[in-house]
Amino acid sequence: MPRRRDRHGRGLRGPLAAPNPFSGRPVPLRRPSRVDFFNDCVTAAMSDIAAVSPDALTGIVVGVEEVPHLNTAWSGNRVPLSAALEPSRGRRAQIVIFERPLEHRATSRSDLRQLVHQTIVEQLSALTGRSIEELGGEPEWDD
Repeated sequence: MPRRRDRHGRGLRGPLAAPNPFSGRPVPLRRPSRVDFFNDCVTAAMSDIAAVSPDALTGIVVGVEEVPHLNTAWSGNRVPLSAALEPSRGRRAQIVIFERPLEHRATSRSDLRQLVHQTIVEQLSALTGRSIEELGGEPEWDD
C-alpha cells in the first residue's frame, strides 16, 4: 500500500466528499461563506415573493449593505435591519438589507433565512401598500 503524505501525523482535515472520479482521491467539502449564504437568502426571498406576487418587485431595487451607513441617527438603541427608500425623480424605489445586524439577530442559518425573508416582505409592504400576507409573509413569527 503506497504511503500518502501525512504532515505532522495530523491526517486528513475536514469532512470529505466522494472520491474524485479521475484521481480516486477524496475531495474536501466547502461550506458556503457567510456572505455567499446571506446573498443566497436574499435571492431566495426575492424568488419566493415573485412566485406569490409576480409584480410586487417591479420598479424596486433590492440591495445589501454590510452595516447601516445613515446620515441621520436612528431612534432608540436599536440598529436598523433594513431601510426602504421611496422613489424620487431619477431614482427607483429601493430596499436596503443590512447584513451584519440581521446575522447578529438570527440564532441559526434557518432563522437567518426566515428573518431575511420577513424583513424584505415588511419593507416591500411599506413601499407598495400591499399586505404582508399578500406578499407571502407571515403575520407573526412562529416560536
